[in-house]
Amino acid sequence: MANHPKQNPADPVGIFLKLLVMLSFCTLLVYLLLGRCHSDPWSAPDNSASQPLTLTKSGPFNGSASPVGVSGSRSAGESGWEPEKDWTAVRRLPQALIIGVKKGGTRALLEFLRLHPDIRALGSEPHFFDRHYARGLDWYRSMMPKALDGQIVMEKTPRYFVAAETPARIHAMSKEVKLIIVVRDPITRAISDYTQIISKTPDIPSFETLTFKNQTTGQVDALWSPLWIGLYAQHLEKWLSYFPLSQIHFVHGERLISDPAGELGKVQDFLGLQRIITDKHFYFNKTKGFPCLKKPEGSSKPHCLGKTKGRPHPSIDPQVIQKLKEFYQPHNLRFYHMAGQDFGWQ
Repeated sequence: MANHPKQNPADPVGIFLKLLVMLSFCTLLVYLLLGRCHSDPWSAPDNSASQPLTLTKSGPFNGSASPVGVSGSRSAGESGWEPEKDWTAVRRLPQALIIGVKKGGTRALLEFLRLHPDIRALGSEPHFFDRHYARGLDWYRSMMPKALDGQIVMEKTPRYFVAAETPARIHAMSKEVKLIIVVRDPITRAISDYTQIISKTPDIPSFETLTFKNQTTGQVDALWSPLWIGLYAQHLEKWLSYFPLSQIHFVHGERLISDPAGELGKVQDFLGLQRIITDKHFYFNKTKGFPCLKKPEGSSKPHCLGKTKGRPHPSIDPQVIQKLKEFYQPHNLRFYHMAGQDFGWQ
C-alpha cells in the first residue's frame, strides 16, 4: 500500500494575516473611490475642522441675500460663510420703532408689517420711553416678543414722536435704531383725534370751539393737543438733534390707505427686508374706507382693524377748515423741507 505524504493542518495565524491584508486593501480602495466621487458639503475646511458648525439664518441687517447658510471660522471673504449664529429665539431690545403719529395710521402699519416673517412686533403700546422709563431696559426687553437671530424686533408707541424726553432716551438705548413715522394731513388727523376723544367724553365742546383761543379774533389754539400734535416740523426738530435723516422713514398716511402695498414696499426697503408684503395681501373695505388684510398670518379669513378704526368724522364748519389750512401752511412747508418730501397737503 502506497504511503501518502501527511498534510499539515491549516495555519490559523496565516489565514488571519491574509484576511487582514485583503480587508485593508478593500478599505483603501473604497476610500479612494469615494474620495474622488463624493465631497461632503457639510464638512468644515481643513483649518476649521475643530470649530463647531451651526445652521444660520441670515438677517436683513447683515446684508446677506441668502436665508440659510452654514457658519464656520472662516471669513465671508474666504469661503462665503458667515459668523456663527444661533437659532434660539430670545427677547431683544427693538431695532426699529414706530414712533408716531397718533391717528396717523400706526396701528394699520403695524398689523400690515406683522405679515412679514422677518418681523417680530409687540402688539400693545409699551410706552416705555415716555411713561415707564424708570422701570429700566431689562423690563422693556422682557416686554418684547422672542425673535430668532436675523429677525427684526419692533414696537409702536405714537406718543414717542411728541414727548420731549424720548429722542435722548431712545438714542441712549441704540444709536442705530430705525425710526418710522406715519404722517397725514394735520387737519384730518386733528379731526380724527377729536372724534376719538368725543367717543369717550361726549360732553366736551365742539371742535370749532376748541380750535380757537378766541373765536372773535380767530386765533388758533396751537396748544390744544389735537392741533399741537400736527406741528410735525416742531417735533421732528428734536429727533434730528439725535438721529440722522437716513435713520428716519416717513410713511405717507393717505397713501397707506390708497396704496398700502406701495407704502409697505418702501418700509420693507428701509428695514432691509425682502419685499414679501405685496398687493395680494390687501383688499379695500368700502364700508370702513381703508384697506384690510385678505388672509392675515395664522388665519384663513379676511381681517380688518377693530370697530374703533374708521369711525365717521363729524362735519366741521368749512370756515374753520380754511382757518386751519392757513395756520398749518407754513408749518407744513417747513416739515416738507426738513423731511425732504412734499406730502401735498393743501
